[in-house]
Amino acid sequence: GMATGTAWFKVPSALKIVLTGKPSRYVGGKDVILHLIGMIGVDGALYKSLEFTGEGVASLSIDDRLCIANMAIEAGAKNGIFPVDEVTMSYVEGRFQREPVVYAADEDAEYEQVITIDLSALRPTVAFPHLPENTKTIDECNGQVKIDQAVIGSCTNGRMEDMRAAAEILKGRKVAKGVRCIVIPATQDIVLQAMKEGLIQTFIQAGCAVSTPTCGPCLGGHMGILAAGERAVSTTNRNFVGRMGHVDSEVYLSNPYVAAASAVTGYITDPAAL
Repeated sequence: GMATGTAWFKVPSALKIVLTGKPSRYVGGKDVILHLIGMIGVDGALYKSLEFTGEGVASLSIDDRLCIANMAIEAGAKNGIFPVDEVTMSYVEGRFQREPVVYAADEDAEYEQVITIDLSALRPTVAFPHLPENTKTIDECNGQVKIDQAVIGSCTNGRMEDMRAAAEILKGRKVAKGVRCIVIPATQDIVLQAMKEGLIQTFIQAGCAVSTPTCGPCLGGHMGILAAGERAVSTTNRNFVGRMGHVDSEVYLSNPYVAAASAVTGYITDPAAL
């Protein structure tokens, strides 16, 4: 690569994910991608492109789409892509100086597989240890899994919508005794915005530890590293053996609403139950 300035890549085949309907309360992009990974497995899109389309895309915010695209790799995909629409153009406005070039799938594009997901039928989804594909709905695990830690943040769910979701649940409530709740905004701009909106104050008053932007415990780096036998519910992207600390610890993946609600009760909890 250094000698020639080129690299070899195979053009990936594509899976078309058709999204219909609108997500219900407490359901977001994290639930969409966890549901999909639960369907096709962590190697279900190996070296493929995941193309999300359908009228349901319009109901997803940029934060939702970024979360979904981020975790496409957890299904083995080379990328996760969305069509450009008004939501996209509104987001990119003022973020660069050049005129954007819009690409779209050909009318006769060929797909290896077409999968339809009704967003209105989705429930908050949790990935149990030790793979993102080991998914269950919140109805299957509500109040049954005791936790020691809740982590809200990372590249999947550390954006402003995620901070607002967590603060909505934590406002006026306290983190359960014996539970650590760590909130990690993704960028310094998000930290500043969260401060302006009073979210940081909400987190601190609830008993959370608020960090500067970092990957933190997501990859077992620092802050909230799990000891043997400990369990964490986390908005991060992977829950492999030893991912967040000791090999005998467990990580459960969820959206920010579920993580915050679980921090309050000490068990993986449906936010609608609070």
